[in-house]
Amino acid sequence: MSDLSDKDLRRFIDEDLGSAGDVTSKALLTDQRAEGDLLAKQYCILAGLSEAGEVFEYFDVEVERVAGDGDEAQSREVVMRVAGDATAILAAERLALNIATRMTGIATLTHELMMTCRKKNPDVKVAATRKTTPGFRRYEKKAVDIGGGMTHRHGLYDGVIIKDNHLAFMSIREAVRKAKQKLDMPVEVEVETVEEAVIAAEEEADVIMLDNMPPAKGKIAASEAREVYPDVVIEVSGGITPDNITNYTYADVISLGWLTHSVKSADLSLDLRRA
Repeated sequence: MSDLSDKDLRRFIDEDLGSAGDVTSKALLTDQRAEGDLLAKQYCILAGLSEAGEVFEYFDVEVERVAGDGDEAQSREVVMRVAGDATAILAAERLALNIATRMTGIATLTHELMMTCRKKNPDVKVAATRKTTPGFRRYEKKAVDIGGGMTHRHGLYDGVIIKDNHLAFMSIREAVRKAKQKLDMPVEVEVETVEEAVIAAEEEADVIMLDNMPPAKGKIAASEAREVYPDVVIEVSGGITPDNITNYTYADVISLGWLTHSVKSADLSLDLRRA
C-alpha cells in the first residue's frame, strides 16, 4: 500500500505545476498519445514505485507495475510502464521520478550497509535518524524500512531520547529516573564517556547511545555497561559513514543520518515514445 497522502500529493503537484501548469507542453502538444518505460539504470532496491504510480494515476495515466517496492532491479530493467495523454505523462514525470529515485537510493544504501554489517554481526540493526528532508520524512523512513533498516523514532512524540541538551539541566541519573517515572516508553539516553555509560546502565536505561565515541572507546563503554545491566541495548551514533560503519558492529544498533541526509538518489529514468 502507498503511503502517499492526498495532502502531500496535492502539495507536491502544486509545487511543480503552480497555477499555470506545464507551459512548455501546453505550447507544443495537443492531443498526442504516448507510452513510456520507467527504467532502473543501476542495480538497486526499489522504493517509491507505489507513490510514483499514484502520481501518474492522479493525471489519469495508465500504469503497469512491472516491479514493486522492495524488489531488486538490475541496470536497464523496466520497472514500470505508463500510457496516456502525452501532456499528462510529462506533468507527472518529474515528481514521480523525484520520489522514486530518492526513496530507491535510500533503500539501496540501507540494504547495502545492512548486508555489509551483518557479515561481522548477524544481529546488528542499521537505523535512520531524524535528520531528514522537511516534509518528506515519512517517505524517507519508509524507504529505510523497505531496505531492511530500522526507522527509529519518527518524531519527538513516539520515542524517548535523553540528549546532551537535556543533560545541561540535570544529571543522567535524574533524567533517566524522571523519564522512567513519567513515561510508559523505553528510555534511551545519550552518553559521551565510559563513566556516563556505566551510570546509565546502573539506572537501567533501556537503550544507551554512545555518541561520537571512537570505536575502541565505544567497545569499552559497551562492555562495561553490559556488565552492569546485561539487558541494555547499545546504540552508536555520530560521525558514522558507509566507509567506517563496520568499525561499529559491536553495537546492537548503528544509527546514521547519512541514510537520509547524504544519500545519493538512484538512477531511474522515463523513456517516452509516441503511442
